[in-house]
Amino acid sequence: MKPWVKALLGAAMCLAFASAEAQEIRISHHYDDTADARGRATRVFVDEAQKLAPDLKFRIYPKLSLGLTSVGQLDALQSQGVEMALLPFSYAAEKIPEASLALLPGLVPSLELAQKLKSTELYNKLQEIAQANGVRIITWWWSPGGFATKARPITGPESVAGLRMRAADPIFERMLQAAGAQTSQIPLPAMRSALEQGTLDGLLTAYETYVALQLGDLLKFATVGEPTIWMLFHPLLMANSTWDRLTPAQQTAINAAAEVAETYFDTTQREAEQRLIKSAQASGVAIRQLTKGEYEAWLDLARRTAWADYVRKSPQAGKLLLDTMQIIMGEYKSADDQEKPKSSP
Repeated sequence: MKPWVKALLGAAMCLAFASAEAQEIRISHHYDDTADARGRATRVFVDEAQKLAPDLKFRIYPKLSLGLTSVGQLDALQSQGVEMALLPFSYAAEKIPEASLALLPGLVPSLELAQKLKSTELYNKLQEIAQANGVRIITWWWSPGGFATKARPITGPESVAGLRMRAADPIFERMLQAAGAQTSQIPLPAMRSALEQGTLDGLLTAYETYVALQLGDLLKFATVGEPTIWMLFHPLLMANSTWDRLTPAQQTAINAAAEVAETYFDTTQREAEQRLIKSAQASGVAIRQLTKGEYEAWLDLARRTAWADYVRKSPQAGKLLLDTMQIIMGEYKSADDQEKPKSSP
């Protein structure tokens, strides 16, 4: 090989190595990075990733400070306009119809079950769908939530009739509309002003959001506890193109950092319920838990409306829902078997 060819190849290898070493990973999200646990968990992920892979550099852009919209973050990931983003997976439903599974009402009634689902085939199926659409699921973050209203407490479906409600997902709103509510797709940052101005009577949101936005002074009633009909999956996503540029060691570091951040986030969500109760009590908000009968009434309505709409999105959506239900029922059966007393010999 001629000397100049060797020199050129050597320069190219050095350039590629330097590029990998120096690459910056930008993370966009629409949450507050201190008041909201989703923002704090993102910082936990970054801190851990940088410890494990010092050659990676991260920069977080909270509150959409990169200039993107909440939904537009997916477009940016797919077009290599940003390397990572934290967003509710259901926000991707316009481009990825199956993503509405992330907020199907009543499907995942407890945080414990949501966490268990990572060790099932559902995780692999969602990862395959995400990667087929240009992104990779990095963290398994789920947030429980419930109703919060101004006029009256929420019990069964009939109790929302006539109320102006926000639920963060069109399919979820389909169920509320069937129960007689009016729905509005008010952006998260505008919820407080909508409640103040009277254009919103109530909402379904994460406990985390309720506390972070300090909504207690504007609301009078809230549903807290399990079973819940509102459980949201909102992972940290990475563009496939970014993941593919990482070395195997860097990919391992990202996965390890994700596990640390998941443990942290799970703890914050369990704490969020208690913080909500404490905050609500201090503000005079009446707290109640859905009864088994009320939950089942909502679940029946969800199956006839939101779930039916989801199945019609695509053949893959219908199969994904069926597979998810089988997984969830298997988890319940396993839990029931563990609770049964063993017979005496």
